[in-house]
Amino acid sequence: MNKVADKSKAFISKLDKTSVALPNALKDKANSILASLELPTTRNEAWKYTRVAKLGKINFATSKGNISSIDSYTIDPQAPTLVFVNGYFSKSLSNNHLPEGINFTLLSDANEVKSEIPIEDEIFNALNTAHLIDGVALNIAKNTILEKPVQILHILDGQSVMSNFKTRIDAGAFAKAGIIQGYFATEASDKAFANVTTEIEVGESAHLTIDKIQFENETSFHISTEQINQSKDSTFTLNTITLNGGLVRNNLNINVNGENCTSNLNGAYILKGKQHVDNHSVVDHRVANCQSNELYKGVIDDNSTAVFNGKVFVRQDAQQINAFQSNRNVLLSDNAAVNSKPELEIYADDVKCSHGSTTGQLDEDAIFYLRARGLSLKAARQLLVSAFITDVLDKIENLKVKTFIFSLLKERFGWEITPEDFH
Repeated sequence: MNKVADKSKAFISKLDKTSVALPNALKDKANSILASLELPTTRNEAWKYTRVAKLGKINFATSKGNISSIDSYTIDPQAPTLVFVNGYFSKSLSNNHLPEGINFTLLSDANEVKSEIPIEDEIFNALNTAHLIDGVALNIAKNTILEKPVQILHILDGQSVMSNFKTRIDAGAFAKAGIIQGYFATEASDKAFANVTTEIEVGESAHLTIDKIQFENETSFHISTEQINQSKDSTFTLNTITLNGGLVRNNLNINVNGENCTSNLNGAYILKGKQHVDNHSVVDHRVANCQSNELYKGVIDDNSTAVFNGKVFVRQDAQQINAFQSNRNVLLSDNAAVNSKPELEIYADDVKCSHGSTTGQLDEDAIFYLRARGLSLKAARQLLVSAFITDVLDKIENLKVKTFIFSLLKERFGWEITPEDFH
């Protein structure tokens, strides 16, 4: 056995093999990839600014965890809620009375589970496939309009545990629904790793919104890959709010397969300590007459670092595309850093596409102005920072989600503001 295989074996030696009914050929391929691939290094362009070598030094294990209450993790108390601890479904903590028109199936209960997440040269996707613990498939029936969102909570609990978890969402034609995803870690969690994949199908003329909150802890690792396919006339919106997590990597891939689609990607990341957050997105416009909007904003303090790499493809036959991409960052300390790389790759000639990236500090004149009117330095900085990210948070239509986010901002950063302050 070569050194690469030895390292891979040590990295996963305590993990249980998946019992989910994925195709055997797919599981065999995933195991083969794990035996031959190394963890990415900075020599890999896609991981140039994100170091994951430390993961290979931890002997992760599969463990069920022990949680008695989800009160502090519940984002929307009125939403039907599915709870997973370290990837395992918790029936006692869940409130799974879903409304008519939507049903769920635990992947561990399914006779057959499909997976279209690419695993070739993708070690974390292969890891998720080979050692998948469980997950959920949500099916939203054609013409269904959900009045309330469905909430999926994933909680890490324990020492050096790894959760390989998958979500599948299928929104039928003309359906309209909201999904809340919350990722958390308990106080007992240390060096825990959530390795997550999500596959989403947005049917013809469907409207699907996902509000995703990441609030694990400063010793945790989180790597997620989201694969979305949009059919014609559909609208897909993803709001990603990252407020805690030692190392967080979000891979987001959207295939726009039908005409007259709208894709909205919004993200805010507010970091302190030694956090590292990396947002990678690819929007692939394959057909004509579509629009994508991408807005990511970061506030980076202390010794934390952030990465943004957003790429938009416009294929040759994808005429009359409107694609807009913006990444803006504020550094609050001399040791904070960000690497931003928005990209456009256009092969059509009748398009309106733009991208931009800015990184700066708070306006000292504005701080002086606010302090001259009685605000403390802390309050002045807080007001300017909150104003900076307001256009991202205002993209979130669910008031309960927004209120929960502000409670986390108060808990972690001491922000004394509410959603009402933004209007």
